[in-house]
Amino acid sequence: MSGIGTVHKLHVMAAGVRGARVAERVLPAPFEEVWAVMGDLEGEFGRFQPDMRGVRVLRVSGDRVEALARSRHGFRAHLRGFVRPGWCWLQSRFLIIGMAAEEEPGGGTRVALTGGVRVPGRAAVVPFGTASELSRAMGRLEGRLEGRSEDRLGGRLEGRLDGRSEDRLDGRLDGLP
Repeated sequence: MSGIGTVHKLHVMAAGVRGARVAERVLPAPFEEVWAVMGDLEGEFGRFQPDMRGVRVLRVSGDRVEALARSRHGFRAHLRGFVRPGWCWLQSRFLIIGMAAEEEPGGGTRVALTGGVRVPGRAAVVPFGTASELSRAMGRLEGRLEGRSEDRLGGRLEGRLDGRSEDRLDGRLDGLP
């Protein structure tokens, strides 16, 4: 599957999981900005995923990740999987999370999300509410990106007014949520 894009790869993975749905959208932001939000498991991820209260990364070895997730309802999941630029696939006994992003040739970034509550012992997710949850997550992701763009624009304008260089200001903003 190395010759195909990450979004197509996510569709292929989701096709192997009974009941899985995929939400896909082109967001008007560069890949680097989009993945900075999507790939930030301990920070931004919980802000755009409707059911997630938080994720704590336990171990990282290359692109392999082990993490603990807690839902807004108190449920916990011990996730294992892979995270690399543009790709995330994590699963536990009761949860599957899949995210993909890639540059769109006409501009922006194509994003795809899948996941849900897993049927234990099977390659299946409970199909109820999955599509609406993914749609809400996509909308919240877009909102997080719009907020970050406004913050960066405001900082650049402020920097010009204060006589600071844009390059120095951009460097300081890179690590901000």
